[in-house]
Amino acid sequence: MNLLSSDDLSKDSINEIFKIADQLNSGKQELGIKEHATMALIFQKPSTRTRLSFEVAMIQLGGNAIYLDMSTTQFSRGETFADTAKILGSYCDFIAARLFRQSDLEEIANNSKVPVINALTDTEHPTQALADVYTIRTYKKNLKGTKLVFVGDIASNTANSLMLTAAKFGMDVFLLGPKGYTPNSKFVTKAREYAKVVITSDIADALDDADVIYTDTFVSMGQEADADKRKKLFAPYQVNNKMLELANKDAIVMHCLPAHRGEEITGEVLDGKQSVAWEQAKNKLLLNKALIIYLSKKT
Repeated sequence: MNLLSSDDLSKDSINEIFKIADQLNSGKQELGIKEHATMALIFQKPSTRTRLSFEVAMIQLGGNAIYLDMSTTQFSRGETFADTAKILGSYCDFIAARLFRQSDLEEIANNSKVPVINALTDTEHPTQALADVYTIRTYKKNLKGTKLVFVGDIASNTANSLMLTAAKFGMDVFLLGPKGYTPNSKFVTKAREYAKVVITSDIADALDDADVIYTDTFVSMGQEADADKRKKLFAPYQVNNKMLELANKDAIVMHCLPAHRGEEITGEVLDGKQSVAWEQAKNKLLLNKALIIYLSKKT
């Protein structure tokens, strides 16, 4: 079994992963992976939390992780993803890949005999969504009907995976961004099969009765050439104290990090009492461990 997309996991599967995470937290979960298991980490893009959480997860589960920077491997000389995947799948027990194109990730999965995990592509970030919804679950016990507002770049990979995962739990998802700026229709259509999804540019309307305010960088990796244009476009949607005043008093603020303080979010809010960004980041390790155990059971 692979995790290439948030659509690969049903609500029951996600709940199973969450149960493993809860048991890990309580010390009641056996490690559950093969002794000395190894994960290959294929990374085209920079990473701090995702890379480290997978490496630490494998170590804490009794295995190892091997980081492969594509610029220093045979990828840089033209070897295909398919050829590399065939070998990695014979050496290692898991592959986690952080790539630009979703199609390249699928090529790896189609040529690997071991589980492949999407550690981020331009299209999706499913492991982030698992940690996000698990974190929301900590603060909002009844996820059904909880109002989640994603602010800013509502067409990002993070928004795609989060709206789909949250919707499976019946959360109301509001995508708040500039007028005329539309999210990925494929993910909106799919998420609407499970719950309410609203696309709006109206800040006051979106934040009214909001339980969760979520934001991400305005300029994702690979979009640096359009940085000035994007910052200007999204500037009115900065998460700040004025925006928080429009939401519920007990609303939580989330950010998948890294944060660009003073752009998509103010430092005051990021470090404020309503922010759960640091717990959210910490939960990436927990959920990656739970995911690895889950995939081991399904393999």
